Amino acid sequence: MLVRRLGSPRPIRSGASGAGGAYARIYAVVRRIPRGRVATYGQVAELAGLAGRARQVGYALHALPAGSTVPWHRVINAAGGVSRRAAPGDELAQRQLLEREGVRFDPRGRVRLASASWRPRGRG
Repeated sequence: MLVRRLGSPRPIRSGASGAGGAYARIYAVVRRIPRGRVATYGQVAELAGLAGRARQVGYALHALPAGSTVPWHRVINAAGGVSRRAAPGDELAQRQLLEREGVRFDPRGRVRLASASWRPRGRG
């Protein structure tokens, strides 16, 4: 079933397996990111077999229900920053979750990807 969420740029499928199972693959990759590490949207897309579809990763994470155990906060943009959200303050919540896990931000609000990026041993 397609639904349009407030602030969502396009319709998304309801349910965790949206987009023909692509969301489930994305969530499986994100669940593998360890505490204190981050991955970029593009990296998650590639590991999920969706190379070039970083935005789809963002849509999938946006579609997570409240209280989900998927560690969505560990996914950041390619510049090492927390991407803007529709609701004011959501960026700060993500940053705080990462900082609690030991991820450090520079004065510009970016994570040094060379030291904080997750390097998986196997494919997602």
